[in-house]
Amino acid sequence: MKEDAQVQKQFQPAHAFLMACLFVASAIGVMAQSAPPVPAPPPPQLGALAPSNIAKTREKPAFDLTGTWLHAFSRDNPFTFAPPPGFKLTPEAQVHYDAAKKARAEGKAYHDDIGQCWPAGLPLIMTRVWPIAMIQKPTVIFMVSGFMNSTRIIYLDGRKHTDPDLVIPSFNGESVGHWEGDSLVVDTIGFVDDHHWLDSGIPLSDKTHMVERMRMLGDGAMLEIEYTISDPKSWVGEWKWTKRWKRVDDTDITEASCLPDLNAHMPSVTSKSVNVR
Repeated sequence: MKEDAQVQKQFQPAHAFLMACLFVASAIGVMAQSAPPVPAPPPPQLGALAPSNIAKTREKPAFDLTGTWLHAFSRDNPFTFAPPPGFKLTPEAQVHYDAAKKARAEGKAYHDDIGQCWPAGLPLIMTRVWPIAMIQKPTVIFMVSGFMNSTRIIYLDGRKHTDPDLVIPSFNGESVGHWEGDSLVVDTIGFVDDHHWLDSGIPLSDKTHMVERMRMLGDGAMLEIEYTISDPKSWVGEWKWTKRWKRVDDTDITEASCLPDLNAHMPSVTSKSVNVR
């Protein structure tokens, strides 16, 4: 009996350890059964020009922008994006606006970044006196301006905007579009936060949000774009404009680079300009 008691005493720790292992294994099994399944990662976004992306079935577009376009300047269709009547700027933007007004009165340029070879960016790049070549595919529209060969891309393949923490800011932003009846609606965000202007003395920022509603007029001879732009860093509310472009079939764009040394004759890039931040 004494020997049996001694064996039983020696067995107790091993038995306790075995029971603990069984309990842990059982608990892990219960947790595995109750834990929600890990969702599969989304498939990678196909490139806009991937043949398999282009081949997907989609609704028929209302029009095809492929061609060369030029802003149809007129008194009721100016190339500028002047602020609307009664506009209200933020205090920071008001400083720029007042300084630009003072510079104009003195015959000087204020932050003429385009003259310093900074990109014009949206929306100004659309209304330069240079033609724009547009190429439309089922998944994307490429717009290449004759001015600095600035390139704009509008995705039509159903993708969403890039995560704001991951998007690479640019002067033309990230544009995604979808069709609504006879209109192409384009939403653009992801702009840079400096050297980007809407009008003289009115800066654009990384909070700029632009919506364009594009329609074709006159049997495809005229393009109309209604702009709605907001930027809480620069002004209050939304500002709206409507601009028009004419199709020009007798011209092409060419390679054009902005080189500072070739602009030395321009008054806006001389030392007398107001270009101090």
